[in-house]
Amino acid sequence: MDGRHRQNLVKQAQGLPPIRTAVVHPVDEVSLLGAIKAAEANLIVPVLVGPKQKIRSAAIEAKVNLSPYELVPTEHSHAAAANAVELAVGQKVEALMKGSLHTDEFMGAIVHEEKLYTERRMSHVFVIDTPGYPRPLFVTDAALNMYPALEDKVDIVQNAIDLAHALGLPLVAILSAVETVSPKIKSTLDAAALCKMADRRQITGGILDGPLAFDNAVSEEAAKTKGIRRSSWQRREHVRA
Repeated sequence: MDGRHRQNLVKQAQGLPPIRTAVVHPVDEVSLLGAIKAAEANLIVPVLVGPKQKIRSAAIEAKVNLSPYELVPTEHSHAAAANAVELAVGQKVEALMKGSLHTDEFMGAIVHEEKLYTERRMSHVFVIDTPGYPRPLFVTDAALNMYPALEDKVDIVQNAIDLAHALGLPLVAILSAVETVSPKIKSTLDAAALCKMADRRQITGGILDGPLAFDNAVSEEAAKTKGIRRSSWQRREHVRA
């Protein structure tokens, strides 16, 4: 995500103080540069957690100076994830940022620590900046919850809405393979239930519609071709938390 929507998000955040962030195992150029650029934009105060020599080698490759940043040395990626979680539990950092390690290793350390839980199920959101599309796209949950039940989807939707409200984007499309409710396709039944739960304010803060296929979720023309009415989505300027 590196276009105008990202730039708008950075501008929104620049009026806020940077948050102290543990960057877990930033041992390649991409993950290290991401943290450094965020620090240069005054978004985070990075704490680099991982094998010291590998992080320094990545810094040499990326041609960056590590001297302004705190480095917490660990033996390997697993230890980096565990150490970063300890920093979060001890309130020595306010956020965790994934570096060059597998998601299951990163999240395994987080879900193992009950003190980081809330009453909701954890979920993941991709934020996509698509050239030519009028707003960013949020995709959830494509990485963390493999087989969510309906009650899990309630948390996933509410998590995404709360994140979207922080960025001013409270529209939710519940995706499935088809646009109609079918007893043979559980995801369409869940979509219908989620929309009705939003009507009953069991999910709040956003406009929900579904089931929808991806094309008619993002394209008004595609929705009209399928005969889908999305008039409620056009009233997004009136949506508030």
